Amino acid sequence: MAKRGMLIVLSGPSGVGKGTVRKALFETGATDFSYSISMTTRKPREGEVNGVDYYFVSKEEFEENIRNGEMLEYAKYVDNYYGTPLKYVNETLDQGKDVFLEIEVNGAMQVRANCPDAVFVFLTPPDLMELKHRLIGRGTDAMDVINKRIKKAVGEIRMMRNYDYAVVNDEVSKAVERIQMIIRSERLRVTRVMPDYEQMIGDE
Repeated sequence: MAKRGMLIVLSGPSGVGKGTVRKALFETGATDFSYSISMTTRKPREGEVNGVDYYFVSKEEFEENIRNGEMLEYAKYVDNYYGTPLKYVNETLDQGKDVFLEIEVNGAMQVRANCPDAVFVFLTPPDLMELKHRLIGRGTDAMDVINKRIKKAVGEIRMMRNYDYAVVNDEVSKAVERIQMIIRSERLRVTRVMPDYEQMIGDE
């Protein structure tokens, strides 16, 4: 039986660049983990592809998944649901493969409760003004929605204390390097490698 994989969770305030950093991390070719695609009820942005960036579903379909216990985590954010389908994550971890989640802060706290051995990384903006500039530059939201997101970001940053690591996204390439360092360190954590050695030396 394969050793269960490691679950890596990346989250942070809306607009901090989670998707950009995640894509850059995977494009380095140095990763050997699977990306778990999130499900959402929001409309696709320009260039986003269903089944690649997100699974885009209706509100009714999402709520049915919740009722059936088919979500590892989910949250409602600015009138839309976001969540992680449970089946794919469990099947992949059971195969011994590591899984990477890019999710919202409230969802991450649900994963923390259900999977305390996961690795939790909080991506932070250099400051709130920079975050606001990024949201405006994205050109996808009206100012009232952006102001809602900024207000929510303040509360989310306070939740950073519940994470294992904090990574500042001042430059995407530097943020990627920091996350790679975290993952390399986590692979060496005694609680992760000890079962292999206990099997090697046998029970005494």
